[in-house]
Amino acid sequence: MFGSGGATLWFTGLSGSGKSTLATAVEQQLIQSGRGAYRLDGDNLRSGLNGDLGFSREAREENCRRVAEVARLFADAGLVAVVAIISPYAESRQRARQIHADAGLPFIEVYLAASAETCATRDPKGLYAAASAGHIGSFTGVDDPYEVPESPDLVVDAEATVVEAVDLVLGVLERAVDPPAPTSESSEAPN
Repeated sequence: MFGSGGATLWFTGLSGSGKSTLATAVEQQLIQSGRGAYRLDGDNLRSGLNGDLGFSREAREENCRRVAEVARLFADAGLVAVVAIISPYAESRQRARQIHADAGLPFIEVYLAASAETCATRDPKGLYAAASAGHIGSFTGVDDPYEVPESPDLVVDAEATVVEAVDLVLGVLERAVDPPAPTSESSEAPN
């Protein structure tokens, strides 16, 4: 129905790294091209499905688990789930990948590589300033850790434009969902 198989694009990085901006642009591009896609981000998840969760390590891990399960359902239905959440712990991201692998669905981890200093200068909500002043506790990148992905499927540099980043993401998605056919080499021995 949607012209191609489903998949999950999992954008991870610090608050202010550009996850939601890029996820929104990717979602729009997919929909404009006729692909079914839906964006799941911290704002729309924390106000509903995950509204009962706080920001302890356990709560953040449960947040990631729930999001991974929802994304898997979307991908299984043939949609591209476009997930934009901090997901600060490597173990949680690996669990999300495994949930998709167990279902035979592509999972593409996209790391937005922006330092805490860079994110603090972009800080549209004033969260870094509030965390630094002690008004917000357990803030990822200030007083709570972010475990940088060791081998993401794609790294988007902080200096990349949104247009450049969208092209990179869509290229990786295309290769994951519609991989090139393997070349067949003759297995016969020469005479």
